[in-house]
Amino acid sequence: MLRRSAVTAGFALTLTLVATPAIAHTGPGGSSAPESLYAQAKAQAAATTQTDPGMIDALSRDLGITGEQAKARLVNEAAAAKVESVFTRQLADDFAGLWLAGPTADLIVATSDSTRVADILKAGAQAKLVKHSLAALDAAKARLDELAGSAPKSIPSWYVDVQNNSVVVLARDTAEAQEFVNGSGLDASLLRVEASTEDPKPFYDVRGGDAYYMGGRCSVGFSVTKAGSQGGFVTAGHCGRVGTATQGYNRVAQGTFRGSSFPGNDYAWVEVNSQWTPTGVVNAYNSGILPVRGSTQRAVGSSICRSGSTTGYHCGTISQHNTSVTYPEGTITGVTRTT
Repeated sequence: MLRRSAVTAGFALTLTLVATPAIAHTGPGGSSAPESLYAQAKAQAAATTQTDPGMIDALSRDLGITGEQAKARLVNEAAAAKVESVFTRQLADDFAGLWLAGPTADLIVATSDSTRVADILKAGAQAKLVKHSLAALDAAKARLDELAGSAPKSIPSWYVDVQNNSVVVLARDTAEAQEFVNGSGLDASLLRVEASTEDPKPFYDVRGGDAYYMGGRCSVGFSVTKAGSQGGFVTAGHCGRVGTATQGYNRVAQGTFRGSSFPGNDYAWVEVNSQWTPTGVVNAYNSGILPVRGSTQRAVGSSICRSGSTTGYHCGTISQHNTSVTYPEGTITGVTRTT
């Protein structure tokens, strides 16, 4: 399973980035001290974030960082997830995305308007001035999505790269890709063609924790509940169609696909029978059994971990959101690219 994080921070921010770049909060003894938007979010995240030793060990191992840096990452990632909507709302048409960088995931916010740089700095984040807004990049990427049916088979993927302020088109044949891009009618400065050897194919055992079987083998994502049912789990849509029966890791009859979508997107849910009880944990193999505490999308640059029945438990970072990937069966959208 691709875990966003082992934590969720339960607090609300109703702050104004521009009108109130620094806010006051009551400290010990009732004193009032100024604190930036992001600093307050980090303080609140630090107070509510819970970390699992298994995740800290895995992050340290796979990202090449210390345990303390891993703990700091999780706090900073939780804080960034909470302030992203504030930056998006307040920078509006000038917002050009945000991401996390460095061992401890420092927050960087991009803007296409030089007059907004000071606002970002006052809010406690690093600022980067770029040419294109996120809205412009998203619109260009959406146009490519509309043209997916005519895209050459040598193009496996395209995505918005906020860190480099462009829409990247990966291609095994760059000449074909450039011709496709040129015919899109889009501003050439928005797009970048990159050579790639990627050849995406659906791997049934990439996501999840424990294995399950349905003629082939896939991995459980995580447990879900549904009123009036036994509950079950989410998984990949390419693993089965509605009505496909499943067996568990022990080959005992397990459940049935009740919903499935692929291509276009790639998700499904399996309702289990009364022999199985959904629980809110993930089998992280050598890292132990880890709890699922919620679902929050993390920013680009955030650490991310996944557990699969074939390759075990490994961590990396988020490279891009909302990627479109073309498999032999068709193009799917909304994919998150990771390392």
